[in-house]
Amino acid sequence: MNYVSFPGFGIDSIKLDPVAFNIFGISVMWYGVIITCGMLLAYLYGLTRAKIEKVKSDDITDLTLFLVIFGVIGARLYYIIFKLDEFIIRGADGSVSVGETLKTMVNLRSGGLAIYGGIIAGFITAIIVARVKRIRFPVLADIVAPCLLIGQSIGRWGNFMNVEAYGSPTELPWRMGVGSGGGAPFVHPTFLYESLWNLVGFVLIAIFYKKKKFHGQVFLFYGIWYGVGRAWIEGLRTDSLMLGPFRVSQILSIVIVVVFAVLMAIGMAKAPRVVRESADDTDSAGEADGEKETDEEAADDKKEETASENENAETADASAVEDAESVETDESAESSETEEAEKDETEETEIAESEETEETEKTENGEDN
Repeated sequence: MNYVSFPGFGIDSIKLDPVAFNIFGISVMWYGVIITCGMLLAYLYGLTRAKIEKVKSDDITDLTLFLVIFGVIGARLYYIIFKLDEFIIRGADGSVSVGETLKTMVNLRSGGLAIYGGIIAGFITAIIVARVKRIRFPVLADIVAPCLLIGQSIGRWGNFMNVEAYGSPTELPWRMGVGSGGGAPFVHPTFLYESLWNLVGFVLIAIFYKKKKFHGQVFLFYGIWYGVGRAWIEGLRTDSLMLGPFRVSQILSIVIVVVFAVLMAIGMAKAPRVVRESADDTDSAGEADGEKETDEEAADDKKEETASENENAETADASAVEDAESVETDESAESSETEEAEKDETEETEIAESEETEETEKTENGEDN
């Protein structure tokens, strides 16, 4: 059982049990529960950013699974490298027990994870996933950056539950007591410093994400922001991983800040040109579209004129056909009338001739008589 206090805020003693609950006799630590919650929230937020960058949610899910697995492995290996003597188990004769040593190394319940190891392993993993999924790495890195800040901000409260990752003695108003019953010594609550620092960084990224000038800028900002904060906070801690007289995380943070700042400057210098070229391309595309639309309109007008002419021609043809039919009808009628007249005349002529013949015969008969 652990105790902490914040006398500057009138909090005398807080009892902290690192065990959250038990399942079948196995203790589940608050550290693991809090880290898991941070990962889950980071994943959910990553899905929202993936929509902005037009990256498939399935790809983000796959990436998250790989990042969790290899991130934990990287964090553990990083810690083991700089604390190797603590993991080597020797037998009674002084020889190294390989089996026991490996068991100790893989026993995560004994503690020992370094965030920078997880970040490095995650960086390599993200590059591989980006190539396999055919996603531009700078785009993927921009999506992951704010997610890391979420996970780190929440995850630091796991250190609070374990009463670890605190700093050197101080008498500042926000000092934290870690002694027996939460009393002296009073130290810097560096877990809180880093948690708040990461939270502010996340808020800034969330506000300005859509205003980025180039792909990869958000990730570079993350590296600079976290590096500056970690370099400062690491100098206050008393449990740093050391390489000779140097704090490993502090040196690495400074290197990251310098490298990322240079890359940021290069990116910003190129960004206006890229934006201008994009604008020119857009204008050219607009002009081409305008010309295309004009040609299409002209073609449509021509089609309409042609269709109108065809309709007029068809109408004229139809009228001509009707007139022709009307003429033919008139001619047929006149022809019929003529034929009937001729027939009547013929009949009249035949009747007259018949009558003359009869009269002639009568006259001849009279003479004979």
